[in-house]
Amino acid sequence: MMLAESDNLVRPLPGLLDGLSRADCNRLRAIGREKALEAGQLVWSQGDTQAGIYLISEGRIRSYYAAPSGREVTLAYWFPGNFVGGPDIFGTGPHMWTSVAAERSRLTFMPGPALRRLALESPTIAVALLDALAFKARCYSAMAQMLGTRSVTERLHSLLIFLSHVYGVKRGGEIVVGMPFTHGDLANLIGSTRQWVTVQLARLQEEGVIRYDRSVISILALSTLGQGME
Repeated sequence: MMLAESDNLVRPLPGLLDGLSRADCNRLRAIGREKALEAGQLVWSQGDTQAGIYLISEGRIRSYYAAPSGREVTLAYWFPGNFVGGPDIFGTGPHMWTSVAAERSRLTFMPGPALRRLALESPTIAVALLDALAFKARCYSAMAQMLGTRSVTERLHSLLIFLSHVYGVKRGGEIVVGMPFTHGDLANLIGSTRQWVTVQLARLQEEGVIRYDRSVISILALSTLGQGME
């Protein structure tokens, strides 16, 4: 099983510009303003007024919800080709979560009003935005189901399966997750500790289920991860 109860919730990772013509890509870039962030710098804070979206060119962005208790629930990590912002990408409602640079990153800010005009003028841009929002919705739905219905061990196994489906590249008899995830990243996503994740990954590696080398995860026995998840 996946993070969620159905494999239909996850598909290969789409980029906003994937499938767009060069002309449409140039139109999007023309309304953009580049912004560089160091690790730990905020893109925005929960409750800030939305103004548009940020297309990631380099680096990695972490989105998380801050509970009234102060606890942070990591929702996702976003990579080059993704955008952060939404769900009200054209409007001025409040941001529902915080986004922060997990490492040095370069973004392109696209203001909501200009983005809306382009979406009205170009059906392909409008569809690309809808596809990206649909992917985000599937990710957040999968995360909510995982956190609400699984034990911590099941959450780790589900997350590894999820990553193999979204970021995985088949190489021989294994699946290499094409984006780097540290032990801390994985712990944030499943609501656990880095130390616990380190122990569990070492166990899975000893059992020949995965290989983990410098933040690169290779899945060697995908079916084993799914055992007991039905």
